[in-house]
Amino acid sequence: MTKIKSLSVLSKVLARLRSKGKRIVFTNGCFDILHLGHIRYLKRAKKLGDILVIGLNSDRSVRLIKGAARPINRQSARAEILSALYFVDYVTIFNERTPKEVINKVRPDVLIKGGDWKAEDIVGASFVKSYGGAVVSLPFIKGYSTTSLIKKLRNE
Repeated sequence: MTKIKSLSVLSKVLARLRSKGKRIVFTNGCFDILHLGHIRYLKRAKKLGDILVIGLNSDRSVRLIKGAARPINRQSARAEILSALYFVDYVTIFNERTPKEVINKVRPDVLIKGGDWKAEDIVGASFVKSYGGAVVSLPFIKGYSTTSLIKKLRNE
């Protein structure tokens, strides 16, 4: 069984899990070059519920946000790497600039972003709060950034 699911399949899987009382945690990102900051962030996210779902920006989506030189790794590789982590339960890929549609379908109990996002600026926050869900901005882990890592590699 693969952890990488289309949004329509994922919605059905999560409905079954939710009916069993499981708490769904959702976060999203590009996760272009996985680093220790990502690992610590995702492990902390998982502790806030039972099922950790990652909305992964597609290659197209990453280019819209980060520019033509990104992503470094294709979406299929990024999804497979994330799905290999024991604390990640599901990964779904989205093409849009934001994960709004994914959040609307997943209906997480907890919506999480990193500390570089203010809770009120997190896409989907008002929707999640509207049905009693929680929105959490986890502390940013200093010293770890994909962008700074890419800059460092290009200068060496």
